[in-house]
Amino acid sequence: MKNDDLGLDTRLAHCGRSPADHSGTVNTPVYRASTILFPNLAALDAKESARLRYGRRGTPTTHALEDAICALEGADKALVTPSGVSAISIILMSYAEPGAHFLVTDSAYGPTRKFCEFTLKKFGIETTYYDPTIGADIETLIRPETKLIWMESPGSQTFEVQDVSAISEVARRRGIVTVIDNTWSGGYFCQPISQGVDISVQAGTKYISGHSDLMLGTIACREQEYDRLREAYLRFGLCVGPDDAFLALRGLRTIGVRMAQHHVNGLEVARWLGEQDEVLRVMHPALPEDPGHMLWQRHFTGASGLFGFVIRAVDRTALARMFDGFTLFGMGSSWGGFESLMVPSNPSVYRTATTWEPGGQTIRIHVGLENPVDLIREIRQGLDRLR
Repeated sequence: MKNDDLGLDTRLAHCGRSPADHSGTVNTPVYRASTILFPNLAALDAKESARLRYGRRGTPTTHALEDAICALEGADKALVTPSGVSAISIILMSYAEPGAHFLVTDSAYGPTRKFCEFTLKKFGIETTYYDPTIGADIETLIRPETKLIWMESPGSQTFEVQDVSAISEVARRRGIVTVIDNTWSGGYFCQPISQGVDISVQAGTKYISGHSDLMLGTIACREQEYDRLREAYLRFGLCVGPDDAFLALRGLRTIGVRMAQHHVNGLEVARWLGEQDEVLRVMHPALPEDPGHMLWQRHFTGASGLFGFVIRAVDRTALARMFDGFTLFGMGSSWGGFESLMVPSNPSVYRTATTWEPGGQTIRIHVGLENPVDLIREIRQGLDRLR
């Protein structure tokens, strides 16, 4: 049976592994390697075309993960890096040249903006931030020197859904490369390359890992963008540890069942929050009342456990009463693992093209794999302490 005829869950169960090549071992083993030996001089002379040539350039473990990322994202090629931020940085540097102009959504992940403002600016690259809801009107911001359009959907902390297909169509017509941060969907609920995007980047630390125990970045792309991306990747000397690559491969085997449960749990908690007097709004694109719901239905097949909500404005002391009493919800910078997290946030500090004035305190929540009844009970108790 052809691979294209198989469902995504089936492909993810079998991609990136070849037991016959590893003495029948079901999972690709951990290869710890720096030096790769060649059997003769002819093979050494031909090493430029060899997939295995030096540990920094990849091992069977990392190559297996790259193959699996291609299957997940529906991509031609993939690279894996030591973190999501390193993957973001590699992409931005790949298209940086003096005088270049980048368009970046105003809802982008904070470190993406900082790389543009503190690193790219030094090299003469100008960044314009745009309203994430701009859609096809992004064409009005394109200049002759525009080289790249960066999307993130839903947006970081505020969860606006972008019209990815419309923006990609404009970019393709104008010969501009498109990139999307696809971490929210885990690559499982959205395959943006099939929707016209050139490059999809993820913090594999999140849903690909699923267990909050590794750092990883992934870059999935069309064939024509790969050589440029890999050149930058090699020049920076980045490589993923074999144990992290192995754990990421193991995480991918269960991403389907995990994401399905994140979807169910997240929606149950989001609906409950929307009914509470203390909550002013819920930012979850799978809710019918969300402004981005129609676009979410078009571009996604499900929702992850990450979303946001706004409570009535309170002082920090009252907020501490709410947060400090949690036992199931942790406070931490990451998300995408099996455990639930909640942190207060202030998206307004990152905005320049748009404003974020929600009328209260913004909170980011990641709903994990616990029983949502227990999570709701804990939030209810937290809101009681808040009062």
